[in-house]
Amino acid sequence: VQLVESGGALVQPGGSLRLSCAASGSSLDHYAIGWFRQAPGKEHEGVSCISSSGASINYADSVKGRFTISRDNAKNTVTLQMNSLKPEDTAVYYCAADNTYWGQGTQVTVSS
Repeated sequence: VQLVESGGALVQPGGSLRLSCAASGSSLDHYAIGWFRQAPGKEHEGVSCISSSGASINYADSVKGRFTISRDNAKNTVTLQMNSLKPEDTAVYYCAADNTYWGQGTQVTVSS
């Protein structure tokens, strides 16, 4: 399965972005999907994950209440809605299927 992230951009603190993870080559409905991020000089961090059915969702403490993950298996996409963005959210964001298949990442920069 090939994953492609999109939606990254430069946004001011307090702003919102919507990241998408689109799949090709296979249906996503058999996979748990996770969003991860890596900022310069920092370790890889898990942001959120959603089970294949969508019934189980988890968030990192750092994004709880601000980020929302959702999936549309019919459209073969997983979305990460990011609100109230902070400068510390700046990173390259990746999606992964079953922690096995990874996209190339999309840059999110939060700065005034």
